[in-house]
Amino acid sequence: MAEKVLMKGNEAIGEAAIVAGCRHYFGYPITPQTELTEYMAKRMPLVNGVFLQAESEVAAINMVYGAAGAGARVMTSSSSPGFSLKQEGISYAAGAELPCVIVNVMRGGPGLGSIQPGQADYFQSTKGGGHGDYRNIVLAPNSVQELVDVTVLAFDLADQYRNPVLILGDGALGQMMEPVEFKASQSKAPEKPWAATGMKKRSQPNVINSLYLQPDALEKHNIRLQEKYSLIQKNEIRYEQLMTEDAELVLVAYGITSRIVRSAMEKARKNGMKVGLFRPISLWPFPEEALQRIASRVKMLLTVELSAGQMVEDVRLAANGQCPVYFFGRTGGIIPSPQAVYDQIVTTYKKGGK
Repeated sequence: MAEKVLMKGNEAIGEAAIVAGCRHYFGYPITPQTELTEYMAKRMPLVNGVFLQAESEVAAINMVYGAAGAGARVMTSSSSPGFSLKQEGISYAAGAELPCVIVNVMRGGPGLGSIQPGQADYFQSTKGGGHGDYRNIVLAPNSVQELVDVTVLAFDLADQYRNPVLILGDGALGQMMEPVEFKASQSKAPEKPWAATGMKKRSQPNVINSLYLQPDALEKHNIRLQEKYSLIQKNEIRYEQLMTEDAELVLVAYGITSRIVRSAMEKARKNGMKVGLFRPISLWPFPEEALQRIASRVKMLLTVELSAGQMVEDVRLAANGQCPVYFFGRTGGIIPSPQAVYDQIVTTYKKGGK
């Protein structure tokens, strides 16, 4: 068994990427994820990798496009305002079917907002913040260990589906320190016969492109993309559920918020309330069917987020009117205490699904 080491979340992401075979990183510093960029600046030269601090987030995502197009395992990272600047490039990467990993350590917004934790980038990440009909795989860990595990997984999923994969963390996860274990990785980049690697082994050049000037060709491309997204929805749903079997009220939360919610749930259980927790790990594809089954047998759902209410819309769609869906959120970088969530549980529980 590998020895556990104490690491900050941002740095753990960087080491996990290296374990997964990432040897190209392009980024730009922005709080609260700058430690990841700093870590990669130190580590990449030691593993014969490439680190480059780009002149902007726009430049960084386009460097990712180039490296991914050449077949490299490549990553970039940012925080909310910088992530917004990457959206056009992410749409290009999705359109050209380029595997890459993009980390967003979310902060409060809108605009420059604050440097405190937030979860208000949910819409942008899961609904496609750029243009066109495309999807990103979106993974939302809730611990430093899960940041490590999800990062390795992200590179495999990106290569398997030739698609960008987003790791959606937040300022709390990026900054907190926890013991982590780096397991011997079986992750390995597959052969990429589609990559632009020169003409040594082929008679015709590979072309990396997302431009289709003929409507019929573009529609055919879009149909194929949608077929791929349907396959991802079938195979890559991830979630955790705790004490939902006999629950009357089920809390729905992801990321750092799910840990606060779990503490509140345990207190509610001790005080005789039948409360459970449903935690989406894949935000896209969203675990709609699993949550729908829960909604069919509970009295109510309570969604808790560090936003004014974004994931709650997907929760309502999954519930499909089978039970009431309530919401509790904080914004501005304020993280609710377990007691505040517990108080909200008590208030919601008294409603009894009415």
